[in-house]
Amino acid sequence: MGQRVVQVDAFTNEAFRGNPAAVCVLERPAVAEWMRFVAREMNLSETAFLVPNETGYHLRWFTPATEVDLCGHATLASAHVLWEDGHLALDQPACFETLSGTLTAVRDGDWIELDFPAEPEHETSAPASLEEAFGATPRYVGRNRMDYLVEFEDEATVRALAPDMRLLKSIEARGFIATSRSSSPGSDFVSRFFGPGVGIDEDPVTGSSHCCLGPFWSARLGRDELIGLQVSTRGGVVRVRMAGDRVRLGGQAVTVMCGELV
Repeated sequence: MGQRVVQVDAFTNEAFRGNPAAVCVLERPAVAEWMRFVAREMNLSETAFLVPNETGYHLRWFTPATEVDLCGHATLASAHVLWEDGHLALDQPACFETLSGTLTAVRDGDWIELDFPAEPEHETSAPASLEEAFGATPRYVGRNRMDYLVEFEDEATVRALAPDMRLLKSIEARGFIATSRSSSPGSDFVSRFFGPGVGIDEDPVTGSSHCCLGPFWSARLGRDELIGLQVSTRGGVVRVRMAGDRVRLGGQAVTVMCGELV
C-alpha cells in the first residue's frame, strides 16, 4: 500500500475556496529530497509532512520549491486531517514540533484555533524597487524575520495590485504582505500575500502572515480580537486573537480529495 495524501482547503468552510494544502501522515521520518519531490508533484503552495513523536507530531512544510519555517494553512489542514482520519480524538489537542517551535491546535465547534508565535514587524525603508514592483505607493513599510509588510491606502488598492513578480523576486525576503483597513462588512483588515522567492506568486490564504498582521492591526485599531479577510481570487477568513507574544489564529477547513502515492 502506498502513502495516503489528503488535500484540504483551509481557512474556508467551502470546497474550492481558501488555501489548499496536501497532508501526509508518515509512520517514520522521510528524507528531505523525497518530501521536496512530493511537494513539487502536488504543486500546491504547501505540503505538510507529519511524523508521530513523544509529544504529538513532528511537522515540516514544503512549497514546490523549498522548505519553509512557518505555515499556518498547512498546520490548520494537518490538525483537520488528524481529527478527521481518527489519528486524534476530537477533544484531543494537536501538538506539533516545528522549525518555529511548538505549535498547538484545538477544536472550537466548526473552527480550529492555532496557537502561533507573534511575528511583529518593525518600520523599515522600502527597498528601491518595491514601489515599482507593486505599481502603487505604500503608506507604510515594515519588516519581520520573514516578510515585508506593505500597507496601502485602502482595500480597493490592495485588491487591484498586479505586482511585477520578477522585481519582487529580486528583493530578499520570504514574501510580501500587502494590507489595508477593510471596507468589507464583517472584517477589520484585508491582505494579500506574494512569495515568488519561495515559488508562490500569490498565496490564496496565508496563516503565518497573520502572525504579523495581528500585532500590526491590533496596535492600530486598539483591539485584541480581529477578523482578517485575504482578498485573493479564492479568498478566506482568519480570526485573529492576540495573547501576549502569541497569536491565536482561527479558521475552518474542508477535505476535498484523498489519494495515494504509489
